[in-house]
Amino acid sequence: MKNNIAVVGQGYVGLPLAIAAANAGFHVVGIDKNRNKVTKLNNFISDIEGVDSEELKKIKSKGKYYATDDFSEIEKVQIVLVCVPTPLGTDGNPDLKYLIMACTEIAKNISKDTLVVIESTVAPGTTRNIIEPIIRNESKFGDENFYIAFSPERVDPLNNKWGIRNTPKLLSAMTEEGYTLAFNFYSKFVNTIIKCNSIEIAETAKLLENSFRLINISFINEISIFCQKLGIEINQVIEAAATKPFGFMPFYPSVGIGGHCIPVDPIYLANAAKSIGAPTRLIDIAHQINQEMPGYFVGRAEEKIGSLKQKKILVIGVSYKPNIADVRETPVEALIVGLKNKGAEVSWHDDLVKEWNDEKSVVLSAEYDLAIIATPHDYLDLTKLGMVPILNTRGTV
Repeated sequence: MKNNIAVVGQGYVGLPLAIAAANAGFHVVGIDKNRNKVTKLNNFISDIEGVDSEELKKIKSKGKYYATDDFSEIEKVQIVLVCVPTPLGTDGNPDLKYLIMACTEIAKNISKDTLVVIESTVAPGTTRNIIEPIIRNESKFGDENFYIAFSPERVDPLNNKWGIRNTPKLLSAMTEEGYTLAFNFYSKFVNTIIKCNSIEIAETAKLLENSFRLINISFINEISIFCQKLGIEINQVIEAAATKPFGFMPFYPSVGIGGHCIPVDPIYLANAAKSIGAPTRLIDIAHQINQEMPGYFVGRAEEKIGSLKQKKILVIGVSYKPNIADVRETPVEALIVGLKNKGAEVSWHDDLVKEWNDEKSVVLSAEYDLAIIATPHDYLDLTKLGMVPILNTRGTV
């Protein structure tokens, strides 16, 4: 039983983690409430980029992995990793409903001395003040018969340089014994584990990582607007600045920030700061800049071809970053809405995404009044556009 673990949530974080643990010798059950996803996983079909059928087939053939939507399987394990989404709600505030639901079900099914590790991103104090009481109150065993740790995910889909094994992992726990259990587990497949002196430090560090990125990307987007008005190319400016070997880190312009982390995590930090009366003005301004970028490029489109009414516009690339099919929080959605609100007839091309928002990717062709490069995938052959004017959101001139 000591080698049995459960990973709750089989998405971009949970599935690669489950596979890494299985390859390290653990028997893993992947739990997800999406029955269609469970069926696919048990038939070696992955919707997660970077996880292919052969990987699933290999660990399943060795009896190291299976997927289910049944939380009662947690009774058979002694380590539970929680990797469920922690998005923003419709009101723009942190939404913990998936995490609370998952932890409630976990608590009802855990055995004595189970270790529960939260990998989902949360505001500081969430693990101690919300998750721990849920597990304590819902568990059959009470206060002293389970362990809680926090170790925030650091997943970057399709990053060929940094993966689960070689990305340093933050770890903290409610007790030293819980930390030791979690350390012994992760050290089987993670090279470097960094101990944080409290769970709140680890929770805040995760939010700081992505708030740093939000602020710097939003700053570079402002500089790109400046460069565009000045008539110089922003990427050449960045390239020149990046020759400095210290004190500078390059960030690059875009139509805005997408994915689960950068648009979401800073709001968790800002929300927590507001609750205790601490200022987060830079985060607030950066978030505003990010939200305004799609509208800025709608304006750039009007500058380029005049009125957009009844103009045929092709948006190229709708995922939130190049070479992946992930459309979570993609800023391209706001760009398309803004163009349509100006009366444009908008189509989009993205052979990685294929279908999105009840629409399908169209082919690249010369039948448009304007093409807007929103997400530049490597496979794109822009010569198919012929003489169509191009607006590149990743540059300035």
